Amino acid sequence: MKTRHFRDLLVWQKSMALASSIYTLTDRFPKREVFGLSAQMRRCAVSVPSNIAEGHGRLSDRNLAVFPGHARGSLFELESQTELAIRLGFADAAVGREVLVHINEVARMLNAFLAKVQCNGSTAAGI
Repeated sequence: MKTRHFRDLLVWQKSMALASSIYTLTDRFPKREVFGLSAQMRRCAVSVPSNIAEGHGRLSDRNLAVFPGHARGSLFELESQTELAIRLGFADAAVGREVLVHINEVARMLNAFLAKVQCNGSTAAGI
């Protein structure tokens, strides 16, 4: 059964929280990175909930699966970029690891969401 609104999706809610944490994390990056890694991480982080919402708003089951797939791709980019930020010393290692845990949580949720959509073509309210 399809949810009424993308805001009801737990995966969207968690990805919005992740995007907020990425903004907080990148605020502490060196100013020289404002147009570099910081901007790229922010774009990827915003892309995740945006693609979930866009896919939910499409009227076909095929698109419902395509856009969360794009979200997953952006999430994996963000994981790599977060790892790089830790290695370069732009992010505190402990804070960076917390962000990586959050990224992995959203990835698991997206995988479950995609499996559900591909299995029956509908959006589960709890995912």
